[in-house]
Amino acid sequence: MDQEIFIVIAVALATVTLFVLGDRLRPKSWRQTSDESSGTLVLDLIKTLFTAAVAFTFVVCWQQQQTAHNHTVAEAKALVDVYEAAQALPEVEQRRVRDLVQDYTNQVISQEWPLMENEHQLSTAVGAQLETIRETVVPVRSTDSLVTDARSRTLTALDRVTQARADRAIDAGRMLPTFLFAILGIGSLLVLLNPVLSGMRVTWRSVVMTALLGVVVGGALLAVHELQRPFSSVIGVPTDAFAYAQSQFQLIDDGSRDE
Repeated sequence: MDQEIFIVIAVALATVTLFVLGDRLRPKSWRQTSDESSGTLVLDLIKTLFTAAVAFTFVVCWQQQQTAHNHTVAEAKALVDVYEAAQALPEVEQRRVRDLVQDYTNQVISQEWPLMENEHQLSTAVGAQLETIRETVVPVRSTDSLVTDARSRTLTALDRVTQARADRAIDAGRMLPTFLFAILGIGSLLVLLNPVLSGMRVTWRSVVMTALLGVVVGGALLAVHELQRPFSSVIGVPTDAFAYAQSQFQLIDDGSRDE
């Protein structure tokens, strides 16, 4: 971080040096009688920087949210595969695995989602439920090739659930890089100082426009705050993938009963 700060300071000093030296070398006819143009240049740069920072942040947040949603879809699909693969297991293990998968899915929706939203982490108890499923499948032994194949497919699907869950844990605790927050903070401050730096007079019209400027900047910062964590925003990742998995469990059960 010290190196980055040094680079910024060095560029600022180099810019001032070039400006002073250039002023001595350029023809007098190029010089302006006031410094308004310099203020306009700086203010335009500030607005451009703030706009670019907000746009880049929105793109990063959107990508993180889409990635998190894809991980939940992968986990839900793998749960359906576990549920379906368990059909060929011995009856006792089949019933046990399916009950555990249903319980795990229900707990993810009812317990883990609020925890991710409020505390940005996963539930240890729900994770233990997933391990219980594995502990139920691993001891299964049989000379029947259908059973051994079902055991293998169930464990493979469980591995995919575990990986997707690990990805979801990373998504839940992910935040924007510190440098983006710094750029947004500095850019917001400079934009709000725009009326002062430009020498704007205090009138009822300028006060109203300045208030609207504050609303726009505040709204942008609020949107970034809501979007930075995929599971904790107003438009966060929904539980639709796991709700869909629950509906698939019912269809598989109905198909098994028909057989």
